[in-house]
Amino acid sequence: MSSVAIIDNGGANIASLRYALERLGADARLTADAAVLRAAPRVILPGVGAAAAAMQRLESSGLVDTIRGLRQPMLGICLGMQLLFDSSEEGDTACLGLLPGRVERIADRESYPVPHMGWNQLEFAAPDPLLDGVERGEHVYFVHSYAAPVGPWTIATADYGGSFSAVVRRDNFVGMQFHPERSGTTGARLLANFLEIG
Repeated sequence: MSSVAIIDNGGANIASLRYALERLGADARLTADAAVLRAAPRVILPGVGAAAAAMQRLESSGLVDTIRGLRQPMLGICLGMQLLFDSSEEGDTACLGLLPGRVERIADRESYPVPHMGWNQLEFAAPDPLLDGVERGEHVYFVHSYAAPVGPWTIATADYGGSFSAVVRRDNFVGMQFHPERSGTTGARLLANFLEIG
């Protein structure tokens, strides 16, 4: 059975994420213990809410340097993915700095209300084992007002009045802007792939 440590950072959707992982045969443990995170085979940083508050919670828990020092596969989901970047326009927040670039607010455009909420298609930007078994154009579920730019770390994009990073990967750090635990069979496949990557 795979073992996953979920960082307890006050986010919502923890129960649905744990249930999705358990359906895949993973033992998912919620923790804010740095030693447990360092020892876990895989780590997930979920997130719902504001970047500044989330970073403040990580700093108060003493987990910022722990996360930066992880060598095992680590997945950031939604806000958790945004926190992997250098900074966020939301509250002009310094983030974890594991990926270069700044997360910015989605521009208000006619026919594209913010937040971006609902199903949207994935387009592949680079081959990666994380995308095994997923077809170009499959739908996943988004809820966000801020988005990460497209760059060399981007392995899948989505378009919402402009292209943004939907899945990113740099070394052992992976991010998904959408909620895989709410994205049906496609989300389950992506989580299963995360559980298998080395």
